Amino acid sequence: MDEKIILVTGGAGFIGSHYLNTMVPRYSRYRFINVDALTYAANPTNIKVAGAPNYLFVKADIRDMETMSSIFTKQAPTHVIHFAAESHVDNSIERPQEFVDTNVVGTQVLLDLARSHGLQRFHQISTDEVYGSLAEDARPVTEEAPPLPNSPYSASKAAADLLVRAYNKTFGLDTVITRSSNNYGPHQHTEKLIPRFIIALMRGEKVPLYGNGLNIRDWIYVGDHVEGIDRAFHKGKAGEIYNLGGNNEMRNIDITNLLLSLSGRGSEMIEHVPDRLGHDFRYAIDSSKAKKELGWQPKMDFKKGMQVTWEYYAVTI
Repeated sequence: MDEKIILVTGGAGFIGSHYLNTMVPRYSRYRFINVDALTYAANPTNIKVAGAPNYLFVKADIRDMETMSSIFTKQAPTHVIHFAAESHVDNSIERPQEFVDTNVVGTQVLLDLARSHGLQRFHQISTDEVYGSLAEDARPVTEEAPPLPNSPYSASKAAADLLVRAYNKTFGLDTVITRSSNNYGPHQHTEKLIPRFIIALMRGEKVPLYGNGLNIRDWIYVGDHVEGIDRAFHKGKAGEIYNLGGNNEMRNIDITNLLLSLSGRGSEMIEHVPDRLGHDFRYAIDSSKAKKELGWQPKMDFKKGMQVTWEYYAVTI
């Protein structure tokens, strides 16, 4: 196995920390440099491999070209896996500039450094939200679908994806993009739907459900997602995009009812609140390309994954 020096951005976040906790021990001959600005959404205690000999943490902001250039020079990464992003849609509606600065400008800084330092691969972690909203009877989208983002968050991620594509096509940088469906699992920030509702129910509080709760999302367990990332990182073709979906579409009201059943509570704990501005109705992606080319598919049963997630928050609240 070739040695690699992998610069992981946003490794103290939800998905990034799961990636590091899985891959640092798996690839003992690789070095992992975790660069994270430690914003409100990061939690260093999620990283269980902090003492590993092949792991290093550096606090830095990916938008800071001078600091990031110093890190690239000193640590000499051979690859980048780029998780770092502002990701909460509600926050993007209130503060779009932060999302453009981090998700677009930050990605451009990393791409310029990856190009100038001759990195072997730049792996962009993206989202199914870039494809926009689907009708209930529409087929899940493939990687060939054009980006049609509807929120400032998804627009900023789509812009970053297009920059990644441009650096591949214009400069020949080896790039891979993976787009996943909604993640869930332990360590997720409590602003997200599932942990927010779990904690509210544990405290005996009502859960705030947007609108009628009929919006549909495809859910993937975070562990399945990071396995897909690993497959795409090692086996993905340069310049390609891979969808990583959970094959588990559910309405928000059905997620809510499942959590109510786990809590032993009823529908009286639901508080319907005004719908989010521009709330996308449905996300659904076709992952057949990843299954065929990467040999990947999700394995976690949704109800089991939700039980694992519930139990995690039960002991940490």
